[in-house]
Amino acid sequence: MVEVHVYELWTVILSLIVVKICHWIYQWRNPKCKGKLPPGSMGFPIIGKTFEFMKPHDAIQLPIFVKEKAHRYGPVFRTSLFGARVIISTDSGLNIEMAKTNHVPGMPKSLARLFGENNLFVQSKESHKHVRSVTTQLLGSQGLKLRMMQDIDILTRTHMEVGARNGGLDVKETVSKILIECLAKKVMGEMEPEAAKELTRCWSHFPKGWFRISWNIPGNGVYRMMKGDGVLKQAKKEMMKILKETMLKKRASGEEPGEFFKTLLGETGGGEGKISVESAIEYIFIFFLIANEATPSVLAATVKLISDNPKVMQELKREHERIVRDKSEKEKKAGLTWEDYKSMTFTQMVINESLRITSTAPTVLRIIDHEFQFGDYTIPAGWIFMGFPSVHFNPEKYDDPLAFNPWRWKEKDLTAIVSKTYIPFGAGSRLCLGADFAKLLMASFIHHLCRYRWSMKTETTVLRRFILMFPGGSDIQISQDTEVDNSAG
Repeated sequence: MVEVHVYELWTVILSLIVVKICHWIYQWRNPKCKGKLPPGSMGFPIIGKTFEFMKPHDAIQLPIFVKEKAHRYGPVFRTSLFGARVIISTDSGLNIEMAKTNHVPGMPKSLARLFGENNLFVQSKESHKHVRSVTTQLLGSQGLKLRMMQDIDILTRTHMEVGARNGGLDVKETVSKILIECLAKKVMGEMEPEAAKELTRCWSHFPKGWFRISWNIPGNGVYRMMKGDGVLKQAKKEMMKILKETMLKKRASGEEPGEFFKTLLGETGGGEGKISVESAIEYIFIFFLIANEATPSVLAATVKLISDNPKVMQELKREHERIVRDKSEKEKKAGLTWEDYKSMTFTQMVINESLRITSTAPTVLRIIDHEFQFGDYTIPAGWIFMGFPSVHFNPEKYDDPLAFNPWRWKEKDLTAIVSKTYIPFGAGSRLCLGADFAKLLMASFIHHLCRYRWSMKTETTVLRRFILMFPGGSDIQISQDTEVDNSAG
């Protein structure tokens, strides 16, 4: 009799568990909303549609998952990725609107923990406004013209010459070095040679592509950084130490720190310090980390696209040979000027086309801070919004959109970094602050590369990537003996 009661009790318990699990699955798949949610499928709890989303895809096409779901449900649909509830949009109008009206970055909890809960990227609007203002002073067009142009030119020329002497170079690795060396000088001021060299070396340990898939899943970059990968942990520790020691030494000796650092602390113009030294150093570390994430890979893809299109390469060489040819010997030694950069019309067309065709990751990523109505659907607050730039591949906006055709930008505004049909750098209050800097660095690299006879070393897969990350394979052969003009700027 007792055994029967125990059996019945366990039967009831198991039944309740099954009912609870079924109810949980039902609630997960049918989230509540005051209005009508966009169509879609949430998949199973926690896992959601993550594995479908992570299927490999061509670098110059939107993810297979996004294309298939948009075809099935329409331009806006709901899903679940990496345990989060997500609204995915391929509608350019909605993407722009969400970028303008929502200000909190769609940052998964894993990334927030990696950066720190009090990091300046997700703090109050006032703090974010302050650091954006300071960063704009450094990376805006005026700052680039007055403070960065010469350094970018000299560093690019130097690294290119080293590559020519060695018979080749890795585009991503070289661009990463140029970027970090240039920013370190402007942000921190003059650094001791050994400290600068060590800082640059540390960056090589950080995985590429971690920010585009910035969820804490086994094997990816964020997971390795979060779990304290020995090499990464030591690299970050050394970098933070170098940054802090450099700043403390400068303060102790009365030496001027970098203008960026001074402005960040509110020490210029008679202002009062707005953030602590520790917070400023943490911001600078994150600033370097993000700056080094996208530009090297995009430029490597650009070089591959140029290599695959002889007419484009020929027109680029013609433009850059003209820039050098029109200079006096004194002007050649002085290097590139802002006027030279602005005269690179075809180069800007190439850069715009490369950014268009390689922008297949979500360029608008927000946490929806208020309920939003889109047609008959309600976009609920609290969900993550992922806006994909499908307009870049819309044949109504771009003829033969999968073709690399820089000439399509002829007679268009080449200075614009965002429009209804072009959003490689995002939009709204989170528009990428490094957009102008990235375009200047790309133009400078292309200019100096065009002084040499070069080619891709092997059949690379730089335009094929796993999920949203560029792999290796960006080596090029370059010869010092075939330089167009050794005295050119």
